[in-house]
Amino acid sequence: MTGDWRRDPIGSALRGENPMVLAKMKSGFAVIGNTQFLPGYCLLLAYPRVESLNRLSLERRQDFLLDMSLIGEAVEQVCRPKRVNYSIYGNKDPFLHAHIFPRYDWEPEELKPYPVWRYSDEKWTDRRYQYNEENHGELRKKLKEALMDGMKQAYRR
Repeated sequence: MTGDWRRDPIGSALRGENPMVLAKMKSGFAVIGNTQFLPGYCLLLAYPRVESLNRLSLERRQDFLLDMSLIGEAVEQVCRPKRVNYSIYGNKDPFLHAHIFPRYDWEPEELKPYPVWRYSDEKWTDRRYQYNEENHGELRKKLKEALMDGMKQAYRR
Protein backbone atom coordinates (compact mmCIF):
# COMPACT_ATOMS: atom_id res chain seq x y z
CA MET A 1 0.00 0.00 0.00
CA THR A 2 1.57 3.28 -1.05
CA GLY A 3 0.40 6.84 -1.33
CA ASP A 4 0.83 10.44 -0.32
CA TRP A 5 -1.08 9.79 2.91
CA ARG A 6 2.15 8.42 4.45
CA ARG A 7 3.82 11.84 4.20
CA ASP A 8 1.02 13.49 6.16
CA PRO A 9 -0.93 10.83 8.05
CA ILE A 10 -2.94 13.35 10.09
CA GLY A 11 -3.81 15.67 7.21
CA SER A 12 -4.76 12.71 5.04
CA ALA A 13 -6.94 11.35 7.89
CA LEU A 14 -8.74 14.70 8.06
CA ARG A 15 -9.34 14.57 4.30
CA GLY A 16 -10.57 10.96 4.49
CA GLU A 17 -7.58 9.76 2.44
CA ASN A 18 -5.67 7.74 5.06
CA PRO A 19 -6.67 4.10 4.51
CA MET A 20 -5.28 3.05 7.89
CA VAL A 21 -7.80 5.03 9.97
CA LEU A 22 -9.93 2.94 12.28
CA ALA A 23 -11.79 5.80 13.96
CA LYS A 24 -11.80 9.50 14.76
CA MET A 25 -11.52 9.78 18.53
CA LYS A 26 -11.77 12.71 20.95
CA SER A 27 -8.01 13.25 20.85
CA GLY A 28 -7.14 12.25 17.31
CA PHE A 29 -7.17 9.29 14.94
CA ALA A 30 -6.81 5.60 15.73
CA VAL A 31 -4.94 3.84 12.91
CA ILE A 32 -3.81 0.31 12.31
CA GLY A 33 -0.03 0.06 11.96
CA ASN A 34 1.67 -0.12 8.58
CA THR A 35 3.44 -3.25 9.75
CA GLN A 36 1.69 -6.20 11.35
CA PHE A 37 4.41 -8.63 12.46
CA LEU A 38 2.72 -8.26 15.86
CA PRO A 39 -0.91 -8.57 14.76
CA GLY A 40 -3.04 -5.72 16.04
CA TYR A 41 -0.32 -3.05 16.23
CA CYS A 42 -2.06 0.33 16.21
CA LEU A 43 -1.30 4.00 16.77
CA LEU A 44 -3.09 7.05 18.07
CA LEU A 45 -2.28 10.22 16.11
CA ALA A 46 -3.05 13.36 18.11
CA TYR A 47 -5.26 15.98 16.52
CA PRO A 48 -4.94 18.88 16.55
CA ARG A 49 -1.27 18.30 15.90
CA VAL A 50 0.93 19.03 18.90
CA GLU A 51 4.60 18.30 19.63
CA SER A 52 4.24 16.37 22.87
CA LEU A 53 1.87 15.19 25.55
CA ASN A 54 2.94 18.02 27.85
CA ARG A 55 1.86 20.60 25.27
CA LEU A 56 -1.76 19.57 25.84
CA SER A 57 -4.05 20.99 28.51
CA LEU A 58 -4.80 18.62 31.36
CA GLU A 59 -8.23 17.83 29.90
CA ARG A 60 -6.77 17.07 26.45
CA ARG A 61 -4.07 14.88 28.07
CA GLN A 62 -6.80 12.90 29.80
CA ASP A 63 -8.60 12.49 26.49
CA PHE A 64 -5.43 11.32 24.74
CA LEU A 65 -4.50 8.81 27.42
CA LEU A 66 -8.07 7.49 27.63
CA ASP A 67 -8.21 7.11 23.85
CA MET A 68 -4.86 5.32 23.88
CA SER A 69 -6.19 2.87 26.47
CA LEU A 70 -9.39 2.33 24.46
CA ILE A 71 -7.30 1.27 21.47
CA GLY A 72 -5.36 -1.08 23.75
CA GLU A 73 -8.59 -2.53 25.06
CA ALA A 74 -9.81 -3.19 21.50
CA VAL A 75 -6.50 -4.87 20.69
CA GLU A 76 -6.84 -7.05 23.81
CA GLN A 77 -10.39 -8.08 22.90
CA VAL A 78 -9.63 -8.91 19.29
CA CYS A 79 -6.08 -10.28 19.40
CA ARG A 80 -5.88 -11.80 22.88
CA PRO A 81 -2.20 -10.93 23.45
CA LYS A 82 -0.37 -11.67 26.67
CA ARG A 83 -0.20 -7.90 27.27
CA VAL A 84 -0.31 -4.56 25.50
CA ASN A 85 2.61 -2.12 25.52
CA TYR A 86 2.13 1.63 25.10
CA SER A 87 4.89 3.91 23.83
CA ILE A 88 5.08 7.64 23.21
CA TYR A 89 8.31 8.93 21.66
CA GLY A 90 8.29 11.63 19.00
CA ASN A 91 11.95 11.31 18.07
CA LYS A 92 11.38 10.51 14.39
CA ASP A 93 7.97 12.05 13.75
CA PRO A 94 7.74 15.44 15.49
CA PHE A 95 4.09 15.18 16.50
CA LEU A 96 2.36 13.46 19.38
CA HIS A 97 1.46 9.87 18.64
CA ALA A 98 1.28 6.72 20.70
CA HIS A 99 2.21 3.20 19.64
CA ILE A 100 0.00 0.39 20.93
CA PHE A 101 1.79 -2.95 20.63
CA PRO A 102 0.27 -6.30 21.49
CA ARG A 103 2.84 -8.71 22.92
CA TYR A 104 2.45 -12.46 22.51
CA ASP A 105 3.61 -15.69 24.13
CA TRP A 106 4.82 -16.93 20.75
CA GLU A 107 7.42 -14.15 20.39
CA PRO A 108 11.08 -15.21 20.56
CA GLU A 109 12.18 -15.58 24.20
CA GLU A 110 15.17 -13.27 23.68
CA LEU A 111 12.83 -10.43 22.58
CA LYS A 112 9.97 -10.83 25.06
CA PRO A 113 11.43 -8.70 27.87
CA TYR A 114 12.41 -5.81 25.58
CA PRO A 115 10.67 -3.06 23.59
CA VAL A 116 9.58 -4.03 20.06
CA TRP A 117 12.28 -1.78 18.62
CA ARG A 118 14.71 -4.67 19.26
CA TYR A 119 13.12 -6.59 16.41
CA SER A 120 15.24 -6.73 13.25
CA ASP A 121 14.77 -4.20 10.46
CA GLU A 122 13.31 -7.03 8.36
CA LYS A 123 10.20 -7.16 10.56
CA TRP A 124 9.57 -3.46 9.96
CA THR A 125 10.27 -3.40 6.23
CA ASP A 126 9.62 -6.86 4.75
CA ARG A 127 6.56 -6.87 2.50
CA ARG A 128 5.29 -10.02 4.25
CA TYR A 129 4.57 -7.96 7.35
CA GLN A 130 3.25 -4.80 5.70
CA TYR A 131 -0.44 -4.12 6.10
CA ASN A 132 -2.56 -5.22 3.18
CA GLU A 133 -6.30 -5.61 2.96
CA GLU A 134 -6.19 -9.24 1.85
CA ASN A 135 -4.17 -10.41 4.86
CA HIS A 136 -5.27 -7.90 7.48
CA GLY A 137 -8.66 -6.60 6.40
CA GLU A 138 -10.62 -8.86 8.74
CA LEU A 139 -8.36 -7.91 11.67
CA ARG A 140 -8.85 -4.22 10.85
CA LYS A 141 -12.62 -4.69 10.71
CA LYS A 142 -12.71 -6.44 14.10
CA LEU A 143 -10.44 -3.82 15.70
CA LYS A 144 -12.66 -1.03 14.38
CA GLU A 145 -15.81 -2.70 15.73
CA ALA A 146 -14.28 -3.29 19.17
CA LEU A 147 -12.94 0.26 19.26
CA MET A 148 -16.30 1.78 18.30
CA ASP A 149 -18.00 -0.24 21.07
CA GLY A 150 -15.40 0.90 23.60
CA MET A 151 -15.76 4.52 22.56
CA LYS A 152 -19.55 4.38 22.95
CA GLN A 153 -19.19 3.15 26.51
CA ALA A 154 -16.35 5.47 27.52
CA TYR A 155 -17.72 8.64 25.93
CA ARG A 156 -21.13 8.19 27.56
CA ARG A 157 -19.71 9.16 30.92
